Amino acid sequence: MFDLPVSLAYRAVSGLAGLLAPLAGGLATAAAILVFTLAVRLALAPLAVAQARGRRSQARLLPQMKELRDRHAGDPARLRRETAALYSAEGASPLAGCLPALLQWPFFLVMYRLFTRSVIAGHQNLLLAHTLLAAPLGQNWIGLVGGGAGLLAPASLVFLGLFALLAAVAWWSARQMPAGPLRLVPFATVAAAAVVPLAAGLYLLAGSAWTAGERAVLRRRFPAAA
Repeated sequence: MFDLPVSLAYRAVSGLAGLLAPLAGGLATAAAILVFTLAVRLALAPLAVAQARGRRSQARLLPQMKELRDRHAGDPARLRRETAALYSAEGASPLAGCLPALLQWPFFLVMYRLFTRSVIAGHQNLLLAHTLLAAPLGQNWIGLVGGGAGLLAPASLVFLGLFALLAAVAWWSARQMPAGPLRLVPFATVAAAAVVPLAAGLYLLAGSAWTAGERAVLRRRFPAAA
């Protein structure tokens, strides 16, 4: 299922690394992953704008939704019809907030597979030989430490730096969310980064930072309806 996307991502990341090599040197592949991630998020930005508009529309419709629920509490079928008609009349959708989040996962899975396959399109995956400082981009932290590397080994320190950056971004993102258990959700990226290849962790870092910044901008651009 992912063979073609993984092959295309291999070409994209390899090509970007080649372009960035004169400036980034040994960090070129890691930089290429960050650029690739930001390009993906930029392409999805129009959907994020639609998501923000959808949230504003849903907030505006809350009083009318409550009235419909009270009026048709004993008739679920009628409530569904009336709700659909209300959303249609207002040009809103109850699914407006789902699509951007769902579309990000295939790209993350492609990056994950790109750095876990030894062969891509019938050829050796040369990206697995690339590193970020002392840490191979295809290595995960759990495997590294479980394989005998100490917590303060150079490769482990690269991962610990990544975890610290992810935690900082998660804290920033959580501050933008309403108080409650959901504020813990952004910190799941730190746990995920421990078990996926370093390259996928970099994807999570760039994507999470983009999400937090994008949310802050869009909330100013589309404030909640009064």
